[in-house]
Amino acid sequence: MTDIASALPVIRLKSDRTPGHPWVWSAQVHKPEGRIPPGSVVDVVDAKDRFVGRGFWNGHARIALRLLTADPAETIDASWIAARIGRAVRLRRELLGLDKTTDAWRVIHSEGDGLSGLIVDRYADILVVEYFAAGMWKFRDAIRDALLAHFPGARIYGFAETHVQKQESFDCRTSEPPAPVAVHEHGLAFHAAPGAGHKTGFFADQRDNRQRFAELAHGRRVLDLCCNAGGFAVHAIAAGAREATGVDMDAGILDIARANAAANKVAVDFQQADIFDWLRDAVARGEKYDAVILDPAKLTRDRNKVFDALKKYFAMNRLALDVIPPGGLLLTCSCTGLVSEADFLEMLRRVAINAGREIQILEVRGAGADHPVRADVPESRYLKAVFCRVE
Repeated sequence: MTDIASALPVIRLKSDRTPGHPWVWSAQVHKPEGRIPPGSVVDVVDAKDRFVGRGFWNGHARIALRLLTADPAETIDASWIAARIGRAVRLRRELLGLDKTTDAWRVIHSEGDGLSGLIVDRYADILVVEYFAAGMWKFRDAIRDALLAHFPGARIYGFAETHVQKQESFDCRTSEPPAPVAVHEHGLAFHAAPGAGHKTGFFADQRDNRQRFAELAHGRRVLDLCCNAGGFAVHAIAAGAREATGVDMDAGILDIARANAAANKVAVDFQQADIFDWLRDAVARGEKYDAVILDPAKLTRDRNKVFDALKKYFAMNRLALDVIPPGGLLLTCSCTGLVSEADFLEMLRRVAINAGREIQILEVRGAGADHPVRADVPESRYLKAVFCRVE
């Protein structure tokens, strides 16, 4: 066995091959003899007792191991957490220069920043900390201290989804949500309300795509489907679109969308409706929109339902084509991480054939650079944003 100066519990893999991914599933490891509490830091060795890495153990979860380092000299402690958080903040501030553009950005993107099980988003002076792993929950005080060192005086709101707490065996009692705050991107203001029931009312991952769409939609008639808080429509009108309509089923989020339009002194017609019903009515009226965004919420978390999700994407996109005239733009998005980019593009190919239309793919983009993707964790590239011209 490789010499490692560590008194940590040891987990042995069934294979003598390096996992090649920071997640190791329960079926890939030998069950330890004694009980190791969920979220414990452990050493990992392969079937030949060679050191593989160090990370979080959780015998109750499907992801039994979250590997954090392959360096036996690194100790996973509060100082390690602080160093990783510091590296992530420097990336955003020094290399990406995000503070010049916006005060709403992702501070920590889980595996993308080497902090598996942790996501942190900034909304002005609010930091939203989401825990996906019992190990990160155990380090919550160290995480808080490290964040406050970079964002003095920030209000910190931590939470974990109920299903995550159940899967990972930890109990995160959520505090009272902070008061809503105004955030800014590319010169526009938007409402953010972490913990208020509509996620935040603002999705920073589409920031650069909103700006790009607005550039392309200049002088056009815009339709924002599944518009949420109206970010695409507001950006488009502010950049010179002729008019804009937003459609969403959620009455509460449309109130926020209208407030966003008012805050930026732009006029957008927001309508509450199911997009399928709305589009069928628009087709019957002969309506045409020469710049359309389709950005639905995540359609599934279940690998067994990916085919059903693709069928729904097909139906949405096929119907949307019927209101787009020749030469019109379509920005179609998927934030369903289980749907691959290849499958999403194949769905678009089938839509084009079914409609007898030519779809030219101009760009395929994802989330902003504050959502980095590790080369060995392609799943974390969840957002697909496909800019198209339709003939």
